Amino acid sequence: MKSVLFLIPLVHAGEVVWDGFFNSSFTADQLDKWSWSNPVGPYQWYIHGSEATANYLEVSADFKNPADESDEKGIRISIDDTSSWNGQTMMRSELIPQTDADLGSGTLFYHFSLQSKEENAPVAALEHQIAFFESHFTELKYGGDEETLRWLADGKTQWSTDLVAGTWYNFAYEIDFSAKTVGLWTSTGAEALKKVVEPVSAATQTDSKDWHVGELRLDNGQKGGKEDWFWSGVYIEKGEITTAIAGPAA
Repeated sequence: MKSVLFLIPLVHAGEVVWDGFFNSSFTADQLDKWSWSNPVGPYQWYIHGSEATANYLEVSADFKNPADESDEKGIRISIDDTSSWNGQTMMRSELIPQTDADLGSGTLFYHFSLQSKEENAPVAALEHQIAFFESHFTELKYGGDEETLRWLADGKTQWSTDLVAGTWYNFAYEIDFSAKTVGLWTSTGAEALKKVVEPVSAATQTDSKDWHVGELRLDNGQKGGKEDWFWSGVYIEKGEITTAIAGPAA
């Protein structure tokens, strides 16, 4: 795994406390090496359906935001009608950071970029929960009652946009675990992040093992088919926010 500037302050940037970057030699089957008794690699991988990992995950240089210089590969995280986890009626494919770092104190910026494509596009009629915490104090949602990509704090929509296939959407959750507030920074493509929502009140909490990098789709007995979501530039930092999509390695 690439280990880029862990805990080293950068000019005009924060201090990386965890990253999920992929180097050029990383393959998705390496995520299968993780288990509760063998906690290796950047992610926990246990929330998924009954098929092989390759059905749900793939890493490739073609899957990252071209502006991201900290990753050498991005990851496809897919859900389909086999993605029921533990018999639930929702479909789920989710990675969780594997780390001993404290991801729930002070002010932290949770970064990631997200893209969908016309092939295996998400179904707008079904609600999706994306990049969420177990308590859902902040998350993205797509589809369902609103056919938009939207950001929520304590269940209330604070920002939304249309989800356009082929567009990279860049995000950073600004989470102050002491003040119990969350704000949002976002941009598209290679544009630098800008704050679009000032911090609002939220019941911020995490045990550092419950940020879900992936998608949960509320099928509730319906058939949503296969969806591909592409992720890039996933990392967490403290201090001054890195607004460049190139990331902390730039």
